[in-house]
This record gives sequence, C-alpha cells and structure tokens, in this order.
Amino acid sequence: MSSFGVVRRNRDFRRLFAAELVVFGSDWFVMVPLLVLLPELTGSGVWGALVLAADTGIIALLLPYTGTIADRYDRRKIMMVSNLAAIAAVALLFLVRSAATAPLALVAVGAIAVAKAFYSPAASAALPNVVDDEDLAAANAISGSSWGTMTIVGASLGGVVSSAFGPYVSFGVTVVCLLLGAFATALIRRPLQAPRSSGDHPRTWQALAESFRYIAARPRIRALVTVKSAVGLGNGVLTVFPLLAGIFGVGALGAGLLFAMRGAGALIGPLVMGPVLRRRSWLLPGLALSMGLYGVGYLGVALANWFWLVLVLVFVAHFAGGTNWVLSNYALMGEVPDRLRGRVFATDMMLATLAIAVSQLGAAAVVDHVSERAILAGCGLITLIYAVGWRIATRRLSLTGPVAAPETPGRPPAG
Repeated sequence: MSSFGVVRRNRDFRRLFAAELVVFGSDWFVMVPLLVLLPELTGSGVWGALVLAADTGIIALLLPYTGTIADRYDRRKIMMVSNLAAIAAVALLFLVRSAATAPLALVAVGAIAVAKAFYSPAASAALPNVVDDEDLAAANAISGSSWGTMTIVGASLGGVVSSAFGPYVSFGVTVVCLLLGAFATALIRRPLQAPRSSGDHPRTWQALAESFRYIAARPRIRALVTVKSAVGLGNGVLTVFPLLAGIFGVGALGAGLLFAMRGAGALIGPLVMGPVLRRRSWLLPGLALSMGLYGVGYLGVALANWFWLVLVLVFVAHFAGGTNWVLSNYALMGEVPDRLRGRVFATDMMLATLAIAVSQLGAAAVVDHVSERAILAGCGLITLIYAVGWRIATRRLSLTGPVAAPETPGRPPAG
C-alpha cells in the first residue's frame, strides 16, 4: 500500500498535515527576508545570527512547560491560539525599517518562537490520535516531510518574493499562511488526545518531574531524545547561508535556494528512508548514520568552490538530517504512552533546539571574525564527532524488544 494512502483515506490527517504545511511555510516568509534585510540595515552578520538564536533558544526554554500544556489541554485549541498569537507578533516586523529598529525583529521573532513552542509539542503529540495504528509509520513519514516541503516552498518563494517585492510583502504572506493553518486545524474532528481522568492532570512541576523520571529510567528513551542534538549542534551553518550566498554573488535568491535545498533534503530523506521506519532493528544504526552524513555533508560544503556543488551538498546533509528527525520521532511514538507523549516530545525538542541555539550563538560570536568556511567546517565536524560518540554509547541497545511500561506509582502499566 502506498504511503500516501493514509492521506487519501483519512480526512482528519489531511487537515492536520495541511495545517502543518502552511504553518511551517509561513516561518520561511519571515526568516529568509529577515536574514537578508538585517545585514543590509545594520552592516553586520550578527543580527541575523541573533534572530536565529532567539528563535531556537526561546523555544528550547519553553518546551518543558509547553509539553505539559499539550498533555493537559485541548491540543486543537492550543494549535489555533498559537497561530493567532504568531500573527500579532508578525505585525511588529513591518516596523523594522532601519538599524535603530532592528531590535524589534528580535522581539517579533521571540514572540513567534513562544507561539511555536506551544504549537510544536501539541502537533507532534496529536498525530497518533488521528490515524490508525497500521498507518502510523506512513503518517509519520508524510508528516515529517511537511517541514521539508514547506522549507522548499517557503524558502524559495520567500527569497523570490523578497527579491521582487521586498521583505514586507513576505511578512504579509506569513499572516495569510497562519490564518489558513488555524482554519485547517479547526476542521479536524477526531480528538487530538486520549481521554483523561481527573487524576491525569498533575501540577506543572509534578508533570515535568514525572516525565523526566520516565526518561531517566529508560535507556532507549534517553538514547532517542538525544539523537536530534547532533544535527542541532551543527545548525550554526544556517547563520552563514546569506553570507555564503554573498560570496558566490547570488544574493537573496541564492540564500533562498540554500534554504530550499535544505528543505528538499529534509523532504526527500524521510520519504526515501520510509522502509527503515518499518524495521525497528535498523533504527538506531540508521540514526547514527544519518548524523554522520550530515557532518560529512557540511565538511564538503566548507571545501566546495562551486555554488551548484554547494547546493548538492546542502541537500545531502539535510537528506540525512530530515531522516534523523523522522526516524527518532517514529521511534519515540512507538515507545511513549499518550498521556506522557507531549512532555517527552517537548523534552526531545527542547534538547534539539537548545543544541541549535548553542550552535547559532557560537556562530554569532565568531561570524564577524572568522571565515564562513571555518564556521561550516566546525559545525560539520562537531556533528560528526557527536554521531560517533552517540553510536558507541548506544551500541548495546535495541528497539526490537517490548516497550517498557511507565513506572508511575498508582497507575496501570501503559504502552
């Protein structure tokens, strides 16, 4: 059966998928124009790096809390309110017109990051509730491709629209996308979480402690929630995408193409590697291989002198990075019960986004002092070293055994 059969058969999955498409696409109509606009207004690459770091850093800080919200409240409402709040934040970007107003971009991106911190764990935790068990692998691969799909479309169109009409038209497109995302989410009819009893709503800190204990007691879960950090620690490469485009003389359109190839890899990787999702014995070796290939790809970018080869290598790196993300998500969905899923996914995303923020802040600290190629090589090497260390640490683990039951006192075994 085709992996896309679930899209044809399942109306609610189509709506969730469509909502994620437009929400993820909207992000690039903000980021690509901003990453070109801010260096033009300020004459420095630092502001672009700070915007990226603010985006990921704020999400990382909030995810432990927003994960508990995704497990306690209506995930559909959380997603819709997040989209509407992001619209209000985008309005600030229309005021960014000079070096003096550049700090408003940080405020706006920070507010958008808050909205995304609520949206992401709710959407990730909701997915298994809108599909049947036999469709979960296919749905996860397709849903995982939504980010890559809209990185291609959003980054490409963001670059084109910004070049042709200016960044402020791109910001207007973002508003429209977020409205469409809220509308598509409102149309989903299946419940986005399993029924809860009154005892399933612990206080925030109790809920956080429960999820951390759950992760700490299970080596398989610990391994899976540390996977995405490898690619995250190499994510400082994004800081130099606009500068790299400048080196090759391809401007905003070239920067958009770099982000688009990043998205193309992230889209195609999960779809090509879909068969791995059905063989749990392959997941841990596949995760290590994907991390290593990402690092090797960016070491190649650091050495390349031809823009088209750079695009190919960026594609290869994010083919691996997208595969890494989807494989680890699928593995977690099979290991974690619904009542803890939002919190565990939030912890997973927190670690990944914290790694991204560290990488981007590191790049921001040196971007005006070392060459772009040095940053690319450093990020690639860090990811490669992490991949080797992670595989050594997890070599005795397997995902083919039974899923461990939660050890929460007073609760029946789950999962």
